[in-house]
Amino acid sequence: MLAARASAARSASRIARNARKFATVVDSAGVKVAAADNGEPTTAVTFLVKAGSRYEPKPGVAHALKNYAFKSTDKRSFLGTVREAELYGGVLSSSLSREHLALTAEFLRGDEAFFVDVLSSFLTSAKFTRYELTETVGPVCEAESTAALHDPATHALELAHALAFRNGLGNSIFATPGHHVTAEDVKAFAQSVFGAGNVAVLGTGIEAGALEQLLQKSLGKFSSSASPSSTPSSYFGGESRIGAHHGPQTVFVGFGTAGAPAPELAVLASHLDPTPSVKWSQGTSPIAASVPAGTSVRPVLLPYSDASLFGLLVQGQTTADVKTAAKAAVDALKTAGSLKGEELQKAVAKAKFSAASAFDVRDGLVSTVGPKILSGSPASITDAISALEKVDASAYSKAASSLLKSKPTFVAVGDIASLPYADELGL
Repeated sequence: MLAARASAARSASRIARNARKFATVVDSAGVKVAAADNGEPTTAVTFLVKAGSRYEPKPGVAHALKNYAFKSTDKRSFLGTVREAELYGGVLSSSLSREHLALTAEFLRGDEAFFVDVLSSFLTSAKFTRYELTETVGPVCEAESTAALHDPATHALELAHALAFRNGLGNSIFATPGHHVTAEDVKAFAQSVFGAGNVAVLGTGIEAGALEQLLQKSLGKFSSSASPSSTPSSYFGGESRIGAHHGPQTVFVGFGTAGAPAPELAVLASHLDPTPSVKWSQGTSPIAASVPAGTSVRPVLLPYSDASLFGLLVQGQTTADVKTAAKAAVDALKTAGSLKGEELQKAVAKAKFSAASAFDVRDGLVSTVGPKILSGSPASITDAISALEKVDASAYSKAASSLLKSKPTFVAVGDIASLPYADELGL
């Protein structure tokens, strides 16, 4: 026990030292900028824009905007961008969440001037041509939407958001078949969100000063833009069943909260996670021993700026196994509020490790640090770890109990004639 405490203290000290390497957030060209240079052989720069699907005025517009990334601008054609990026050996990508659009360039050190300019030009001079919507953007949106519908886990989570939050966070990140989106729709949305105050820039493998200078040059006098409007999130819950004949049988059991994300939910997710710490062993999670072979139970915690969705995603090859695992998961969730002592300490430690691990990879930095920088909240890893360390038995029990008092969000995808209903699991 003493060794464990000493190890925790040493880990906290190392985390604090590493956190100081991430530069202080500054304003440059009207956007918030943060960078860390720890000697990586490559550089990555991400423009994070407050342009997620919760803010779109029409279904599918945010999805189309994501796929318009790196198309024709006043400086380059789509083909020209592709050829030059390949000439430099870099990679350009875009991703969409319910609250943010992320535009990322990864490249060799020394090539930052070109790639920062490519990212900036999309925000300042994208053309949003009709032919690119017809020939490239539209077909890609359709392909991604079709793939999402054929992935039971993704489909279940999309349905869960719609049930949990209805509008706003309930908006799908995928274009909806039957809703026609025009190039003018996308351009109008882009003009409403591409502006100072709605953009944060994160860099790794690059000094903050160098990144600031490049942004001053490439963005110039970046026009200001009002923050996109969205009604405050409210949690509702509900049940949905969708028949599917592909992929594993799937059930999602979830609960939601309104307000700022609570660290206690991260501890709850770590406690229920059946993933073992030692490969080929059985974890000590209260769910682990009850999950049939070939069936998986995965805790899902999706925190947003003003709400959170917590749940358990159960998948298996047979409906009987899924029902058994889902029942065990619900039973474990109902008794999880009594956690204390060493069991609580273990769950906190796992949550701290997950939070710290997110800072080790670029995707994790974008998803965890980026939104905080954009909103002006504390964005260091020490803040995240400190919040978890303050979770005690009383606060944890209160959060778990409050979560279970809300109406559940239940989704079944697969053989709905045999998959369980919410009340059959004790919900």
